[in-house]
Amino acid sequence: MHISIAAEPLFSFLGLQITNSLLTSWLVTLIFVIFAIYFHFRVDVKMIPGKLQNFVELIVSGFDGLIRDVADEKAEELLPILATFFLYILFLNWFGLVPGVGSIGFTEITHHEEIFVPIFRGGTADLNTTLALAIFSIISVQVYGIKYLGFKNFIKKYIDLSSPINFFVGILEVFSEFSKIISFSFRLFGNVFAGEVLLTVMIFLIPFVLPAVFYGLELFVGLIQALIFMMLTLVFISAASEGHDGGHEADHELKEVAEVS
Repeated sequence: MHISIAAEPLFSFLGLQITNSLLTSWLVTLIFVIFAIYFHFRVDVKMIPGKLQNFVELIVSGFDGLIRDVADEKAEELLPILATFFLYILFLNWFGLVPGVGSIGFTEITHHEEIFVPIFRGGTADLNTTLALAIFSIISVQVYGIKYLGFKNFIKKYIDLSSPINFFVGILEVFSEFSKIISFSFRLFGNVFAGEVLLTVMIFLIPFVLPAVFYGLELFVGLIQALIFMMLTLVFISAASEGHDGGHEADHELKEVAEVS
């Protein structure tokens, strides 16, 4: 049994090293693109939607209600990016649990040691993927903050020369943004990677019955982690777009989400 924290490289393409986690991320993206194109041509413009359209509309309305509870009138604009975060992370988390992922691969010899290299690896079980998601999330927070407050008012959160205390608080705010990136990336990576390792060990030691219990647990954890990532992004965007006062009002919501994680 071989467990690697880093994603294993498979091949290089135009100077870019393709790892098994990157390959999985591309595959999940391709699935979303194909479904979006298929759904676009299957949507019934008449008043009699099919089962698939009803199901998708149910999911979208659920997201809209959840986001509207926090962001109110901004819900319609925030829905696409937040729903994408949730669904993409959820499918990356669950794809790592698909039979064959992590167990189908090839062996290679490095330093006179034979190592098994899986072709597919859960995308969020790679710190590079979760770090990229975290960076994109925090950049989105800054973009929406500037959009709703204006650049001048938004930048005062980080650069305020009105007093030494405000200047020092601004520095702390800058470090706070970087700490969010670290927190986002390591929380998601740690939970998903630890779960996959636990499943691997259980299957290796007890290949019947008991792994099924942990399998169900990991499905639930994958769902919760995707929801936490989306909700934290939503709270941060809501706080950034409402200025300092809005940030204080969002503290209670942020604590509730943090407690779940």
